[in-house]
Amino acid sequence: MKKEKEMISWSSTYKINYRAIKLIYRHYPKMVLSHFFSIIWTALTPYVGIYLSALIIGELAGEKDTKRLTGLVCFTLITEAVIAFLSALLLKWKNSESAGMYHNIKRIWTKKLLDMDFVDIDNIETHKMLSAIEENHNGGGRGLVAVLGCYETMLSSIFTFLGGLALTVSLFAETVPRSAGNYQILNHPFFVLLILFVLLVITWLSPVLATKAGRYWTMNQNQYTLGNRLFDFYASFGYHREIAADVRIYHQDSMLDNWISDKTGVFESKGLFAGYAKGPMGFYNAMSAAVSVLFTGVIYLFVCLKAWAGAFGIGSVTQYIASVTKAASGLSELIETAGTMKINAPFLEKTFEYLDIPNLMYQGSLTVEKRRDRDYEVEFRNVSFQYPGSVDYALKNVNIKFRIGERLAVVGRNGSGKTTFIKLLCRLYDPTEGEILLNGINIRKYNYLDYMSVFSVVFQDFKLFAFPLGQNVAAKSSYDKERVENSLQKAGFGERLSDMPDGLETYLYKEFSEKGVDISGGEAQKIALARSLYKDSPFIILDEPTAALDPVAEADMYTRFNEVAEDKTVIYISHRLSSCQFCDEIAVFENGEIVQKGSHKELVEDKNGKYYELWQAQAQYYTE
Repeated sequence: MKKEKEMISWSSTYKINYRAIKLIYRHYPKMVLSHFFSIIWTALTPYVGIYLSALIIGELAGEKDTKRLTGLVCFTLITEAVIAFLSALLLKWKNSESAGMYHNIKRIWTKKLLDMDFVDIDNIETHKMLSAIEENHNGGGRGLVAVLGCYETMLSSIFTFLGGLALTVSLFAETVPRSAGNYQILNHPFFVLLILFVLLVITWLSPVLATKAGRYWTMNQNQYTLGNRLFDFYASFGYHREIAADVRIYHQDSMLDNWISDKTGVFESKGLFAGYAKGPMGFYNAMSAAVSVLFTGVIYLFVCLKAWAGAFGIGSVTQYIASVTKAASGLSELIETAGTMKINAPFLEKTFEYLDIPNLMYQGSLTVEKRRDRDYEVEFRNVSFQYPGSVDYALKNVNIKFRIGERLAVVGRNGSGKTTFIKLLCRLYDPTEGEILLNGINIRKYNYLDYMSVFSVVFQDFKLFAFPLGQNVAAKSSYDKERVENSLQKAGFGERLSDMPDGLETYLYKEFSEKGVDISGGEAQKIALARSLYKDSPFIILDEPTAALDPVAEADMYTRFNEVAEDKTVIYISHRLSSCQFCDEIAVFENGEIVQKGSHKELVEDKNGKYYELWQAQAQYYTE
């Protein structure tokens, strides 16, 4: 739990909030400007009405000049109409620029996720960090999403204070006449200073007390984040379709009963923050409200005493009470906003800790030659690899060269290094030792995105989106329909395509369209294979995308895909040997090393080899 002495300093609070607003402005300048202009206008324009109303009331209580009253009323109405019109325009601008603001802020850290090195994306600590940021964002509006509101309130309070101050100065300049007797003490400089001092103390004290109450959220931000995480999980428990069967069969909804009935949770009636609310948080908030009321009483007393003594008329009473109250509320709000910024600062620290994750992977500059003959050669030369933070090698001294246009199978037990091998090949990671060459050049020297274009990969845990079928295959919103249809036909999805109600525009699943179509696991695999064909890369890698199928069905799909892959180099990753008998070469992985290479016939004849051992262990699945 964060203790008070560990609270962030005011200097750090200023720096991190300033950095945050600059970040938001860099991404959404119009949104920030629309908020700022709108709030300044909104803060200042009420004083126009206050001043004009005071003149009208003063005239009614004094000379009652009909002509002057008529002029003041007409001018006031016209002025207020113009203000209302301009206010509506500013509000429209602000609302249009701020539409989806929560999602716009989320795009900042989502873009960071897409831009960062894969080694960091693959790191569980990165996702813990991002999860905490998102939970604070959604659960209590903490972090980046609170920054614009804080600056907006701060600007409003500054201009509210200055506007009120401009109309309040004369309150202390107006003197009580000598005929008022003892009330002349109100003119004494020491009395004026005393009133100002009391007002400033009260104005300062109210937000300070409110900030002390809010500080308990920051002091316990870990529990706050955990509470939001649990709330999000249990609150959305019934919405996840993929777990619906398990929930029904095992009556897992009973876990919700325990959560609902547990009153000791972070946000529950007997939990941490409830205890604070009943204790110090409640006390500070109550004292803050009481001090605010005390301020109002002092203002009314001072203004009314001066008016009673004859310092000014009834119209001025209206002006001074309204303007002093607004000026004080502006100052109070400014102090409270500063406290809110300090409370939010630790949440911003967590956000910038994530946004500051450096991209260390060298991007390269060479362009990969676009060859029509697909004459690309890839070689692993003495490649070893350790995952960050691990002392063990996931791959050790791997040497292999891919022959162009042929089929390579990479087989082995689970955890033998097959998927790591593919991650290095696609340069999701760089080798710890050794080098990988494309046409004799270290792949680190190639432009990163250019190099990635050489490969199409279908991973075991591939994902399809609830978008139209054509977009899923092309991986973009605009695409060549003929190529998409051809790719689906080659992948064995042609018959199902003819049944799609809207053809390639048919939505998969029903998240975004009631007309969406649910597809089976096998159909999803065919769409993923079609996606790899549509990209038309010289290398296609299938990293166990058919692991959910039985061995015979997997072998059948691989064989059919082998026929449509044409002149591409295809790498099949599998722990099932029956699926890869047709391949030109098979590389057998064991404990991160290639222990055997050769054709199926050659390897199965070596009865002392690892391939023969695996073949015999799996024979029951594909022999009668």
